[in-house]
Amino acid sequence: MNISIILAGAWLIGANIIGILPSRDKHWRAAYILIAIGIPLLGYVTYENGPLIGLLCLAAGMSILRWPLIYLGRWVKRKVATK
Repeated sequence: MNISIILAGAWLIGANIIGILPSRDKHWRAAYILIAIGIPLLGYVTYENGPLIGLLCLAAGMSILRWPLIYLGRWVKRKVATK
């Protein structure tokens, strides 16, 4: 097992632990930090293990950070609809 998969697993465990803890801002600050760490980590996983494993890690990250993705989709939909 290489270091990128270990780091991705640690990211997933850390994200789940952060999700369990109480938060006043509904975890948005933690989501921004997880995104900032996760994007380069996803590139590293894809570089070391290939695009299939990278896509699997992307799907795992998207399942954890689903609300930022939902809000991004709504924002894009509003921007497209106003043009």
